[in-house]
Amino acid sequence: MKNEELATASRYTRFRVLYPLSTLIGNLLLAYAAYFVARVAYLLVNLSYFSQGMTFSHLMELFGGGLVFDTSAILVTNIPHIVLMLLPWHGKETKAYHTACRWVFIAINGLALAVNLCDSVYFRYTMRRTTTTVFSEFSNEGNLGGIFLTETLRHFYLVALFLLVLWGMYRLYRDYRPLRDYRWWHYDLSMLLSLCAVAPFVVAGIRGGFATAVRPITISNANQYADRPIEAALVLNTPFSLYRTIGKDVFVVPEYFSSEQELAAVYSPIHHPGISGKPGISGISGDSASTPKKNVVILIVESFGREYIGALNRTLENSHYRGYTPHIDSLIARSTTFTHSYCNGRKSIDGMPSILSSIPMFVEPFFLTPASMNHVTGIAGLLAKKGYQTAFFHGAQRGSMGFMAFARSTGFQDYYGREDFNQDPRFRGDADFDGMWAIWDEPFLQYYAAKMSEMRQPFMTAVFTASSHHPYQIPEKYREVYPEEGIVMHKCIRYTDMALGRFFQTASRQPWFKNTIFVLTSDHTNLSDHAEYQTDLGGFCSPIIIYEPGQQPQMLDKIAQQIDILPTVMGMLHYDEPYLAFGIDLLNTPAEDTWAVNYMNGIYQYVKHGHVLQFDGQKTRAVYSLKDSLMQHNIIGRLPQQPQMERELKAIIQQYMERMTQDRLMPESE
Repeated sequence: MKNEELATASRYTRFRVLYPLSTLIGNLLLAYAAYFVARVAYLLVNLSYFSQGMTFSHLMELFGGGLVFDTSAILVTNIPHIVLMLLPWHGKETKAYHTACRWVFIAINGLALAVNLCDSVYFRYTMRRTTTTVFSEFSNEGNLGGIFLTETLRHFYLVALFLLVLWGMYRLYRDYRPLRDYRWWHYDLSMLLSLCAVAPFVVAGIRGGFATAVRPITISNANQYADRPIEAALVLNTPFSLYRTIGKDVFVVPEYFSSEQELAAVYSPIHHPGISGKPGISGISGDSASTPKKNVVILIVESFGREYIGALNRTLENSHYRGYTPHIDSLIARSTTFTHSYCNGRKSIDGMPSILSSIPMFVEPFFLTPASMNHVTGIAGLLAKKGYQTAFFHGAQRGSMGFMAFARSTGFQDYYGREDFNQDPRFRGDADFDGMWAIWDEPFLQYYAAKMSEMRQPFMTAVFTASSHHPYQIPEKYREVYPEEGIVMHKCIRYTDMALGRFFQTASRQPWFKNTIFVLTSDHTNLSDHAEYQTDLGGFCSPIIIYEPGQQPQMLDKIAQQIDILPTVMGMLHYDEPYLAFGIDLLNTPAEDTWAVNYMNGIYQYVKHGHVLQFDGQKTRAVYSLKDSLMQHNIIGRLPQQPQMERELKAIIQQYMERMTQDRLMPESE
């Protein structure tokens, strides 16, 4: 009998060794409950701001999205508690140690609860969650103590709620008697294994998921769940917004110009169609009611750099350039293209805002910064106001790269991803998944064409392809058709070019085809085997191709960039309302007034007058002729237009930084 009791005690001890892990999980659930209570309070305190059009199902969508951000915040802030609980050291089994663990937990999550509740009050002044910019915003204020006390008295019910939840966390905190009867090596090994088992889940929770396509989530990802920008605040929590913006004060407003009038006289991103003679503004007024509204289709082709396209590289000096894009070469023969065309960033997350919202990448990708929570629109939002149906397509899983969040925040009404492709019985589902990122381009572009044929006209859509990307693979059935040649990227370009050719073949048979403006560009460039495309500027060379069935083709001797796409399309559609775009209308701007800008490693590059000027924010570092394709001859100080180029670039930078920090990305803010 005694032996049986000892055996039972031994099994109980082994079970008890794992008790810290179960205790930890139980206590983290308490933290989730506190965050939930804080979100409900946030909603109720600001109900008038969120109630418009709110349904129960959408509220559940917002709260469901909030769990993703709560998980990240809870795991980040509770790392000390997690480590303390699972530390593989048998000496921690004392009452004093576990009392300390309890107070660490209460302190961490009590502070998180406090900032969430405080932010529910501050929301109505900012319409968004507080980020670390709040510290610089109020750094020179000396009356914060009085303001805080006044608001505490005014919102005494939130103080009472805080104390109630804090008391509840203290009372419900799972505690236990320290273990006594154990073998120390058994205990230490169990704790080590528990810590190793928990670590991947902590990392995944902080990042926002396990999938390879999921980048660490940022505050802009909240737009994935919101119908309106204001709702993103309900999805987020304040601890997440604070820690994700630590050290992210990327937009510093320079003081190149002393007044708004002086600044706007040089450059303004506000376009007023029909008003001429204003710097940085172009457009066409009027909109004939008898003219049917054109559809707009924008194809953002992954890594489809200008270098790979034969038709854009054949010159007298390079007449035998073959390229890897016979189908796009054929399209270019029927399209409007430009002698110089550039992307505004080097990542996919740079290309999206540039192409669809005319917002270039300066310093950091726009929607990885706090400014992504500003009120912003894009070509989809502008055209939706005119009755267009809008949709965005990307063959990866929903949420990948933050595209769904950005698309939704800028006015796309619908989003179609891998999950939607898989549910369409006309296609093969995940049999066409590339195993890493997304559905292969050929089937997904066919799906894209099919879905557009189901949309009512006029419509505006955009698709982001995926196959011409690392790990540089193509479907098995095409590996002999497009063998390895040159660099590993080339076979992918050939495959994607074929997919684009098939897309246009299918589209040409649709009733909407002849009434559609097609714009094709790349998100950024990729691998290169030509020296002229490996320079500071050459690495930004992307195609901009405008195809309108029935129109005369032309190669315009102009400088084009991704941020010009929105205003150019607006001009083609005779859009008649003010809008913000940092670019220009290429088709209605003289060649000498076209320009491009990009940012790389602390240097702004400004292209105009046949030259590129490199500026570090304080002074010009270099000037090169565009004919100097290898950028070997710095002619700083010898270009007559250099002072004017510097002045214009400074105006662009200051307008950008001011509008980002002041939430002035809508013309209504003027």
